[in-house]
Amino acid sequence: MDYQDLVGWPLVYIFIALFIILSIFLGVRIVPQSEKHVVERFGRLRSVLGPGINFVVPFLDRVAHKVSVLERQLPNASQDAITADNVLVKVETSVFYRVTEPEKTVYRIRDVDGAIATTVAGIVRSEIGKLELDQVQSNRAQLIERVREQVTVMVDDWGVEVTRAEILDVNLDEATRAAMLQQLNAERARRAQVMEAEGRKRAVELAADAELYAAEQQAKAKRVTADAEAYATGVIAETIKESGLEAAQYQVALKQVEAMQAIASGQGKQTILVPANLLEAFGDAFKMLKGR
Repeated sequence: MDYQDLVGWPLVYIFIALFIILSIFLGVRIVPQSEKHVVERFGRLRSVLGPGINFVVPFLDRVAHKVSVLERQLPNASQDAITADNVLVKVETSVFYRVTEPEKTVYRIRDVDGAIATTVAGIVRSEIGKLELDQVQSNRAQLIERVREQVTVMVDDWGVEVTRAEILDVNLDEATRAAMLQQLNAERARRAQVMEAEGRKRAVELAADAELYAAEQQAKAKRVTADAEAYATGVIAETIKESGLEAAQYQVALKQVEAMQAIASGQGKQTILVPANLLEAFGDAFKMLKGR
């Protein structure tokens, strides 16, 4: 073994050591928590590396794509839409999404942001076209939910998840706003007239109910009075039946005396005309009272 052979052996060891170090360096991949790495082998999909330490085959496998899995927000978009009652509105939307399957996002779609924006615009136009303007304004939450559900289904093949799809604003042109304001004022006037008419109607109904109640109470009072008079008449008739005609004459004489007492009790100077036979009536009454 000559001098050149002795010098060549350490170089071989050095090359081997360098190769091993390089292989380890290329075979170990550390992936951040916010990313996923797509690994290819000879141009074909090999695997998807998750966060942490991963191992690949050096010189055969390579990290072709580094995809962020953080939630992303598309720029706010504005598009025109026509409602079911033929009103042109300008809708402003905002979309949030995140990548869940990087291999689909990389190999199935080139511009995922543009594709999602176009999909959202089409779905928003379609959903607004099913509703009238009043429904678009009042059912905003339901409209957003339907848009989000349909967008989620449409983008599932792209390996992304739409977390939020918001309709920020629905704007109208000046002519439509003026027409809506006029309609609103007319509706308020109509409601005021209806309420006033209902108030008058209710007042008439209450007045009629009050009159009916008063008539019912008067009828009840008359019925009670009639029952009392009937009872009194029955008692008098029963007394006459038992005591004879003298009892009736006694009652008449007693009433005459009471009537004269009431006339005499009046205040001031009075001139009282009495019938000629009044004294005889008094005499008869006093005789009956005395006899009693």
